[in-house]
Amino acid sequence: MTTYVALLRGINVGGHKKVPMAELRTLLAELGHGDVRTYLQSGNAVFSSPSDDPDALAAGLEKSIEGHFGFGASCLVRSGEYLRAVADACPFPAATLEGKQLHATFLSAPAGPERFASLDRAVFLPEEFRLGDRVIYLHTPGGLGRSKLAEALARPALLKGIDATTRNWNTVVKLTEMSDG
Repeated sequence: MTTYVALLRGINVGGHKKVPMAELRTLLAELGHGDVRTYLQSGNAVFSSPSDDPDALAAGLEKSIEGHFGFGASCLVRSGEYLRAVADACPFPAATLEGKQLHATFLSAPAGPERFASLDRAVFLPEEFRLGDRVIYLHTPGGLGRSKLAEALARPALLKGIDATTRNWNTVVKLTEMSDG
């Protein structure tokens, strides 16, 4: 059995696309997954599965959500091992920053530096980003809500063809702990 983390995008935001976490847990259990747990109301779930195909797990969950709730929600599924590697590879001093200052944007596919070459990084200082394995590490000293860099990184042209969902560092740490056992 492998432990996975499901990251749903764009649910329970401003009263739209409501997915109660109890129902999400039920959907995951009905898909045959075990040890199902959720974290917060923003679409974070940890579960175990014998599958070795995270993309198929994500597709199954997306289909189940659409069938149950009547709307689509993109979902990324990553192994607990992957999440641990993301946390361990953080290029910023996570231990010294507040959770609201550091974020991880998880990507459905790799994104190389050439994709972001048009961004003048100096314009956004002291905000910074670094690329990792299907993740963008984002340091926003003033928080994500006021971040001009986060706004620039979210432009459709930069992430064309890639689904992305962002979590603050506190959430990344908690999901890592949950998926570690």
